Amino acid sequence: MRFRAKIVDLGCLNHFTRVSNTISKLAKTCTLRLSPDKLYFILSDKVANGGVSMWCELGQGNFFDEFQMEGVAADHNEIYLELTPENLSRALKTAQNAKTVKIKLTNKHCPCLTVAVELPSLSSSSRIVTHDIPVGVIPRKLWTDFREPTVPDFDIIEANLKGEMNLKIETDLVCITTHFKDLGNPPWASEDASQDRDSENMAEARIDIKKLLQFLAGQQVNPTKALCNIVHNRIVHFILLHEDVSLQYFIPALS
Repeated sequence: MRFRAKIVDLGCLNHFTRVSNTISKLAKTCTLRLSPDKLYFILSDKVANGGVSMWCELGQGNFFDEFQMEGVAADHNEIYLELTPENLSRALKTAQNAKTVKIKLTNKHCPCLTVAVELPSLSSSSRIVTHDIPVGVIPRKLWTDFREPTVPDFDIIEANLKGEMNLKIETDLVCITTHFKDLGNPPWASEDASQDRDSENMAEARIDIKKLLQFLAGQQVNPTKALCNIVHNRIVHFILLHEDVSLQYFIPALS
């Protein structure tokens, strides 16, 4: 089981750092899944028990100049690691003007992701800052716990198929509603409309404002498109899309 990667391009490094910062604000611990073509940051708290879930997918070719890995077996060429994303975020913050960043799976008294940052130097010798981030190796028998979350058929915080959405904030003293109009509906919403569904019917879910604010304040993906799907009185499902990254976040409805 081996993994090593290298980032040289400063734009790719800054983009990967923003993704890491976003993950660190959304999850205290998460699973890093490594495959030959993609990386995934996964949070799989049980939505049914009031937890949030997250699925962030990155094409490795959009970030890394070099990327080599050998999984646990030839027929299971993947690696699953448990890590604290804040540690990765802190390590990458030291690399804002780095010449290169190398990330490697090592064993230093315990399994680690070793981040080696090569910084500019006035002398001929390089300055290397090394961060050893402890990780846990997740055995293959548990991998099924970290698959992409499935979502029931969703209706399209309160929205309908006419491109209307209402965001309500309610307290004991006041109720404030922000109305959004002329929003686009994703292709699957158009399919629902073709099945004789009333396009003016509102689907809604009441969610914890703190979890919503954590998601909105934490994201640094700078998406080109954002989608909000609502399973009536069950789940609010957000999708942020960028050409290099897709981030899914699930907030359960309050009972």
